[in-house]
Parts: sequence; structure tokens; C-alpha cells
Amino acid sequence: MTRNLLSRLAPGRALILGAVLALAVPGAAYANTVTVTVKTPGATSGPASANSEISTHADCSIGLVSGGGINQAVGTGASVNGNHVNGTSPSSNGTAEYTGSTGVVGTDVTHWLGIGGSGGQVNASFSTTPYAVCFTSNLINHTQVVMNKANTPTTGATVGLVTATCPAGTRLLGGGARTTPGNTGSFKTIASFPTFNDSAHAFGAKAAADGETNPDSWSAVGWDSGANSANYTYAYAICSGSGINVSGATVKVRHTEVSGPTTGSTGQTATVGCGQGDGNLIGGGAAISEGGVTTTVFTGPGSGGDHLNGSFPSTSGGTAVGDGTTTAAYWTASSHTGGQSSPGTSTDAWALCANDGV
Repeated sequence: MTRNLLSRLAPGRALILGAVLALAVPGAAYANTVTVTVKTPGATSGPASANSEISTHADCSIGLVSGGGINQAVGTGASVNGNHVNGTSPSSNGTAEYTGSTGVVGTDVTHWLGIGGSGGQVNASFSTTPYAVCFTSNLINHTQVVMNKANTPTTGATVGLVTATCPAGTRLLGGGARTTPGNTGSFKTIASFPTFNDSAHAFGAKAAADGETNPDSWSAVGWDSGANSANYTYAYAICSGSGINVSGATVKVRHTEVSGPTTGSTGQTATVGCGQGDGNLIGGGAAISEGGVTTTVFTGPGSGGDHLNGSFPSTSGGTAVGDGTTTAAYWTASSHTGGQSSPGTSTDAWALCANDGV
């Protein structure tokens, strides 16, 4: 019937009607085969002793990690100030870490580590929960992990920033961060975020802004209230595998920044999500800083004791999602001051949203 109608119309009108009909039928250009399942084993108690860390892991039974997160229960009383993120990073087996030679260090990884650290005080309320964001796509069926590291920061209250960049022709899917050693109590990860290896982003020192597309790098920031020549900061970029044509795939950045925490022994959260048409959530990041991280070179927060307590997939209200969630669309950053005030400090969250165009 449609064919007969088109044959009776003038050529121009037939082309217009044909275009309308084509738009009415979903085509390959409008599809997106990206799906994500969040896996978490739940909370592991600890760290249980001062100036220590524990490592927990979440594992993908289906799919590959495109990113991951961590959430810590900070405890009660004065000890709340001492629980912080030391690492949120990929692993080859759920135990081993990529801390050796830099470059491409792993492929098709399915494990994610959540590493929580303690300061000089602890209590039984401390716990660490890891999250693996398990990614599947008909197009991007292989991934690779790129790691970069630096012996930084070695002086107190200075930024130790490291950036890992995906190989040319690939897509950044997510990333992570790690700081070592984990037994000093004051050294921790205060930022883990998407960025670009270009001059506009100070080659990773400025974070990707809300609405930017296809970042190619991931930055991590270490922060220590004291001086330690042994400090190392590690950045991890999770990238699409080599040999995959990702020209039709889009990764969009969503970002928010909120003021605080600025008072000693207080916390703050920031939550951002994927909007309609952005694609599906595949990862995220977090930071505590002086603010303006997308427009200026990353600057540390107002106090040496400031830290992150979490970076994790969440509901729109900032509640961490449960094991097996397939509808996560938001990412939450959780930050905290130490015992001192922290004027001018801000908390940032990033969500990465993907459409593979398949």
C-alpha cells in the first residue's frame, strides 16, 4: 500500500514521505547495545587497625569492567576523620595490582579492587565496599588497561597528579586510581577523573567538563599531609580493545561540583547522572579539591587531612546501588574533612555515559 502511494506522489513529495517513514522505524544508527550490571560483594569490615589498609574486590561474572568504585562506612566519633580511599582500581584476579611497568598492563579485565585506608584512629564501624561496573557491547567486546605512575607527592599538602592515556583509535570507558604505601595513615587518593591529553586540559591536569565527549585519558591525584619520599600515585585508564572501529561510539561526560565540606570533621556528597540521549552509565569519578577542576589546573583542598570516602554508582539520591543492578544511571562522590576546617573546598562527581552506535 505504501509503495502504491509513493508511486502516485510527485518525486519530491515521495522523497519527503520516505524520509518520514524511515525516521519512524528505528535503525541501526539509533541503537545502543551497551549494557551494564553492577556487581558488589557488600561491605568488608575494616581497616581494623591504625595506619593500615584493606583490599576488597568485586568481580564480573558476565562482561568486562569498564570502571568501578568504592564506598566506605566512616564510623563514629573522632575516628570518622581517619577512614579514606587508598585505591579504586582494576585487577587481573581480584588480588593482584598493576603497579609495575607502565603502559598497557592488562586486557579483558573482570575484577575491581576497593582499597580502604585508616589514619591514626579506627573503630568497629569502618568498612569498605567495592563495585565492579560490568560492561557488554556488541561493538566493544575487548578492553585494555593503561597504567601510569609517578613518585609523587613527596612533600606535604601538594598535589601528586598522574595521567594515563588510551592508545590512539580507542575509546576511554572509565578509570581508577591508587596510592602507595598504605601504611602511613596520611597518604590517600583524593581524585580520580576523566580528562584529555591536550593543551586545553593541561594534559590531564584539568578535568573533563560536563557535556564534553570522548575523553582519552584518566587522572589520579595523591595527597599527603606530611612528607614521604616513598609515595607513589597510579592512574588507570580502561580503554576499548585494539583493532575495534569505535568511530561511531560516543562517551559523554556528565559532571557536577558542590561546595564543601569546609568545616572540620564533616562530609559532603555530589551526585551526577546520565541524561536522556547520553547513553548508559559505564563508570565515574570523584574528587575533593579547591574547586574549578574543569577550568583550572587541579589544586588540592583546604586541609592536608581532607579525603574521599567514596566514588560509586548510585541512585539519583546518592544511595549506592545493590549487587546485580542493571539500571544504574548516577555516580556519587563522598568526601570528608579531617579534624581541621577546610575553607574553599569542593566535591566533584563525574559520570561517563556510552552509546556504541550499534
